[in-house]
Amino acid sequence: MDQNQSEESQYWTQRYVENRMGWDIGYVATPFKEYIDQLTIKNIEILIPGAGNAYEAEYLFEKGFKNVFVLDISQTPLDAFAERVPDFPKSQLLLGDFFKLKGSYDLILEQTFFCSFVPTTENREAYVKQMANLLKLDGKLVGVWFDIPLTGDLEKRPFGGDKELYLSYLQTHFDTTIFERCYNSIPERQGNELFGIFKKNEIVLDMSCCHPELDSGSHKTL
Repeated sequence: MDQNQSEESQYWTQRYVENRMGWDIGYVATPFKEYIDQLTIKNIEILIPGAGNAYEAEYLFEKGFKNVFVLDISQTPLDAFAERVPDFPKSQLLLGDFFKLKGSYDLILEQTFFCSFVPTTENREAYVKQMANLLKLDGKLVGVWFDIPLTGDLEKRPFGGDKELYLSYLQTHFDTTIFERCYNSIPERQGNELFGIFKKNEIVLDMSCCHPELDSGSHKTL
């Protein structure tokens, strides 16, 4: 584990230990629940990076999706998930750095994960490139992004952004199917979320591997 990864792991672990999880509503968010309810092919491979308590993964698993992979940089939420959903395969709970993950997925679910990184151009460009690399050629990135002002307070995570800012990065590797204000946000977040469906751009070379796996030495499963 390199220094930056170690620092990020410590930061997020501390947030969980101190229960400073203002983003965590305790159940699968409505935009994801209604999207998942429309999915009919149950054997697709799904990644949820920066999953935290991973209520989306729990809901998917209950609905019969068995190829769901949960990634987080902190062990704490993965342990909590394993205790809460004991039948979920431990081999599909991945501890590690998103930017070092290798795999090939049909669908990636993004729950304000983009907003968790320090908002530098380098970080955000790397995020988009890695998302594209992890998706199969016809893969989709589906998620919710905060539609709130981006402040200069680097300790205030998750960070904000707006539609124009997000698209300026995403459109380099993805075609936009839909990216609009959420109509089904929970009341506390009404007007502050964007829901998006993005398809990997066909001109982007697929640099992902054939099977979901982690770089040796950088990641591990529970």
